Amino acid sequence: MADCTIKALKQRLLQCAGVILLVAGAPQGDGGLSYDYHRQSCPGLEATVKKATLPVLIADPRSPAAVLRLFFHDCQVQGCDASILLDSDDSRGIASEMESTRNFGIIGVVKSIVEAACPGQVSCADIIVLAAREAVVRSGGPWIAVPLGRKDSTTASNRRADEFLPSSSIGVDGALQMFMSKGMSVEESVAILGAHTIGAGHFLNMVRRSLYNSKMDDENTDPRFEALLGLKCPTQGPPTNHTVILNDLTTLLFDNQYYKDATNGRGLFTIDAAISTDPRTASYVKLFAEDQRYFFRVFSLAFVKLSSAVVLTGEEGEVRRRCNQVN
Repeated sequence: MADCTIKALKQRLLQCAGVILLVAGAPQGDGGLSYDYHRQSCPGLEATVKKATLPVLIADPRSPAAVLRLFFHDCQVQGCDASILLDSDDSRGIASEMESTRNFGIIGVVKSIVEAACPGQVSCADIIVLAAREAVVRSGGPWIAVPLGRKDSTTASNRRADEFLPSSSIGVDGALQMFMSKGMSVEESVAILGAHTIGAGHFLNMVRRSLYNSKMDDENTDPRFEALLGLKCPTQGPPTNHTVILNDLTTLLFDNQYYKDATNGRGLFTIDAAISTDPRTASYVKLFAEDQRYFFRVFSLAFVKLSSAVVLTGEEGEVRRRCNQVN
């Protein structure tokens, strides 16, 4: 896409951002989510979630990235339904998508506080979305208006998790297919990848990026960055998943540094490097690197679309009393 066309779209989006957020980011097909869903059933819900999450997000600098990752993994498998938090239960045919002991943490605390105020009203799925929104805000990112009214799943499948969660070696084709299946445009797909701006990557995932071949798997990598990765991830001895590498230079801040790094050949994972050179995505990477405010706008649209795709509403699912167990 020509630069002049992108700039025209940018100006149009900034002029109409409030309307676009409600229309383009609205739930599609289910009609069960709304921006005031809990106004009567649990007034003050969003303030309660904010108050409950704030101490944890501030005390542990790793927690915003962990909560945002939990949100992505939950929504990606079978929609935002809190299935990721369910413990395995052979009698009910539940095979945990991930180990709940690693994921329950902050969501369980928030759920207990919300239950005390509004028993049986707010799903764990809605709490995950609200907590993820707070993780973005507390890290310096945009405040995002999100529709609510999701119900919790009574099933979980590690097979589906293996099928739908992206691998660390996913490329542009796979990423676009994955996010566009959730109703996102190419631009929104590039924006949602900006969540990589907080957190860190594991050494094992870097090995899959052909780090120790004679040449990196892309031609855009800064040689100095390649050398740094080699020092951080030595080849001697068996690799462990305990070695981590910061996603970008401002890893605790939700900003547009991710795109700046990508354009400068410092993309950590395969997809981070590839989007800066692929003709379908490179112009958006450049635009987001130059304009953080615009990136925040598009990321907000993408966040709402991801959180609203293929959700359970109405009589579907349930509102769990405990997030790791069905009622």
